This record gives sequence, C-alpha cells and structure tokens, in this order.
Amino acid sequence: MKNDNLEKVKAKLKQKFGKRFTTNKTILERHGKDEAYYPLAPPDGVVFPQSTNEVRDIVLTCSDYSIPIIPFGVGTSLEGGIGALKGGISIDFSEMKKILEINQLDMDCTVEAGVTRKELGLQLKDTGLFFSVDPGADATIGGMAATSASGTNAVRYGTMRNNVMGLKVVMANGEIINTGGRARKSSAGYDLTRIFVGSEGTLGIITEITLKLYGNPANISAAVCQFDNLEDSVNSVIESLLSGVPLARIELLDEVQMEACINYSKLNEFSPKPTLFFEFHGTENEISEQTKTIQEITREYGGANFIWKNLPEERNRLWEARHNAYYAALALKPGCEAWSSDVCVPITSLSDCIIESKEKLKEMNLQAPLVGHVGDGNFHLLYLIEPGDQEQFKKAKSHNKWMVEKAIDLGGTCTGEHGIGYGKAEFLAKEVGSSIKLMKGIKHAFDPKGLLNPGKLFV
Repeated sequence: MKNDNLEKVKAKLKQKFGKRFTTNKTILERHGKDEAYYPLAPPDGVVFPQSTNEVRDIVLTCSDYSIPIIPFGVGTSLEGGIGALKGGISIDFSEMKKILEINQLDMDCTVEAGVTRKELGLQLKDTGLFFSVDPGADATIGGMAATSASGTNAVRYGTMRNNVMGLKVVMANGEIINTGGRARKSSAGYDLTRIFVGSEGTLGIITEITLKLYGNPANISAAVCQFDNLEDSVNSVIESLLSGVPLARIELLDEVQMEACINYSKLNEFSPKPTLFFEFHGTENEISEQTKTIQEITREYGGANFIWKNLPEERNRLWEARHNAYYAALALKPGCEAWSSDVCVPITSLSDCIIESKEKLKEMNLQAPLVGHVGDGNFHLLYLIEPGDQEQFKKAKSHNKWMVEKAIDLGGTCTGEHGIGYGKAEFLAKEVGSSIKLMKGIKHAFDPKGLLNPGKLFV
C-alpha cells in the first residue's frame, strides 16, 4: 500500500538534494545489508549529505512525517545494524570526509563521520601521530564510534569508548549538540559522549568526532609463537598479562584459522596449529626486555617456532594476513555463507569458554574458524554454512546461542565489539537484566517517536 508520508518525504529530499537522493534499486540494496548473513532489508531511499546542517534537514524532514532514519558508513558491521527493518531513509556519509583539524601538539583530531580509518591514517602519516583503533575493516570513524569498535590494539590503547573525546550529534528533533571536548579529562556533568558511543544510531546521528591520538612508537617488533593446544596458548596470554608486559597486540588464531591463513596468505613458514601473534612498542631496550619475558613465558607453556618479524615489510605481511583472516576463512569453503559472532569473557574464563565452544562445534559437525583479541578476553567465530542448508544454519544458530549464554554466565558479554544490531538483541536483556528498562527509557527520551534506526538493540 502506498505510504503518502513516505512519498512526501522522498519528494522533498529529491527537491533539496537532487542527484544526491536516490531510489535506485541497486543502491537501496547496497544500503540494506551489512557483512552479516542477515536478510536484505533495503531502505526506501538513500541521501548523501555534505554537512551537519544537511543531516539536520534530513532528520527534520523525516521527523515531520514520522519516517525512520538509518545512518550508513560503509556497511562493514556484522550484526544487521544497518538494515531498514521498517523502511525509511538511509543517510550515507560517504560525502562527509573532511578532516577538520589535527592538533599535533595536543595529540587529537576532529573528523567528519564519513572519514575511514585508513584515510585518517594517511593524513596522520607525516605528523608523528597515529589513531589506535583498528577493527580490521576500513570502517568509517562515525560507524566505529556508533558501534564502539575495538580491534587488535585494544589491549594497550583501548576501544572507541576510550579514544573518542567529543562528538557532534544531530538529535531526533533536529537539534545539533556537542558532547565532550578536547580536554583529556572532565568531571563536568553526565558523560553524554559515551552514551552515544555504542548507541548504534538509535539515540542520535553522529556527524563529527574528536579523537585521541598517540605518538608513533620509537620501535615496533612483532613475533609469532605456535602451540600444540589452545589451552596452553591462552594460559600463556594470561601469564603474559600478569607479568605486566605492555603488549600492543595479542591475537590468537586456532588451528583451523591458521591453516586458512597459511593457504590464503602464503605463511608457509608456519604450521596449522593454535598460534599467537604479538606486537611490541617502545624503545629498543624496552622491546628487548618485553620480548625476552614473553619468550620465556610461552616456552613454559610449550610454545615453539617463536619467530621474530622486525622489518616493516615482515610485520606488515604478518598483520595483513591477520586482517585477511575473514577472506582466508571463506576460501576454506568456496561459495559458503558466513556468519560471524563474537563474545568477550573475563580473561581467566577465556580458555574454558574457547575450548567448550570448540568441542561443541565438533559435536555439531560445524566448521567455524576462531580468531581472538585474547588480551582482553574477546574471540570470534566465523560459521561457514552451505548456501540454502537450513539444517546447518539452525545448528549454527543453536551453537551461537549456547556460546553467548555461556559467556554471559561467566560474567562476560554477548558482544565484545560487533555491537547488538538486531542479531543479538535477544541476548541484551539477559545480559543487562532490569537495567534494560533504563536503556529503553533513555531511548524514548532521546527519540520519542522511535525513528532512529528502529528495530535495533531491543527486542
């Protein structure tokens, strides 16, 4: 049935934005699905603003006619966060790519929401600074803030919650607000910045982000160590963290994922065994001490084939292989559908959670390579499912439910960094308990009409 209000909104957006508003079917479909397996849910239109004021105009137009609004970065999210479950207008930030300022001495910068992680890295290349959050995908900074992205550097530098200093946000009523600022700390009032970080576009539309930057390390060294079993590899991580070594990255690949990376990225010097990737930052003396300590710890837990990668090209090859783990896993089962899920648990529970999850995969005859940001207790499974195999899909869904509930029972979380979207909405209430009512109350206070990315976070 024709929605007159929707048609009016589309007409107004077409009039104001011209070619920057589209209802082209291919573009709508591109904006209705992220990298998750969840079904396509395209919006009714896509608009490409070039400023915060234009975002405000879009929000006001949609609000006047009660039409949903869904923010879109580049579509790399993994829990169905961008699907237009109730139709509406997708706001694509690909034309908001200005790096507004880089304050070299204060070590911060402000960017528009459409700037991607790699684009920011290129601009910082000659400043002696770097932005630390690295989720692997070349996501937009706005999307990373909206989902509270994390990644390989989180064990030392923290997640987006730790590195976003301030935001510019368009509220559901069109009001433009600024949260936080450039001060390194503040005890002034409610911390609105961190309410919006991780809110997945349900409380307001983020248009500008002020970020904390870091000085480039004097030296960087990387290492790889392999183990005969997952338990020893995880226990060596726990011991390494207790030793106080300030590791920059600690990544775990299980034997399935390692075999995929060996084949895909030609890492022929390694074996298909549980493997830890390390990175160290600091002066030559600091790195020497750190690596010596870690080598001794891993040796105690049966670690072998300890290989150093000190030249930049060697390190880059190693971490490129880690970042390509998703595509390497897909190559294990050409033509498969992939479903990625993650959980995060207290570090001392990590070994048990991983081992039990792997045992259950074997019982259910499921193939799901594992990677983990094990320095903070976070790991991911990528379920590889034959297209159209509903029985396999049901098994994967059952395993995921078991794994998530296991993580919550261990005092962990249903998602360490993917976000909730609608894929994990059913688990949020179990995790947060009665405080779900407070979350829903905040949502209603910020967005009383329920127009901002509806259907996400809450069942």
